Amino acid sequence: MAIEKVKQFFESRGEPEKVVEFEQSTATSDQAAQALNCEVGRIAKTISVFVDKKPVLILMSGDMKLDNKKFKNRFNCRPHMIPVDEVEKLIGHAVGGVCPFAVNEGVPIYFEESLRRYEYVYPAAGSSNSVVKLTLEELPRYINFSDWVDVSKLK
Repeated sequence: MAIEKVKQFFESRGEPEKVVEFEQSTATSDQAAQALNCEVGRIAKTISVFVDKKPVLILMSGDMKLDNKKFKNRFNCRPHMIPVDEVEKLIGHAVGGVCPFAVNEGVPIYFEESLRRYEYVYPAAGSSNSVVKLTLEELPRYINFSDWVDVSKLK
């Protein structure tokens, strides 16, 4: 199970308390915001897309969606979501728990500019009922990210 990989990931860094699990689902940005009693934008959802037929993750605010024009300008292709039945194999986490921690080797991770509005955000932690609270300064310590990108717009 992917949450176990994420727990081991944080345990190996001496911070097992980072992963928080809930009774209720946090699989969508709205559900996670409700469970945390916070604004939806603080939920750092992880989008799984293909860029040049290779899997890529984009961590963005939960109140945003991909902007096709911005995406094409940045990546020179249209965004193509990874099919649900392929996400776990290509990324290492199933839909509902896709997160930027303990992903398959070689998957680039981008941070979306929408996250910069917040001091801290809540990415998922490998299951449909878990999160991790991290400041923007902490994110690069736990996530080997490629770059910041501007590829979103408000929902």
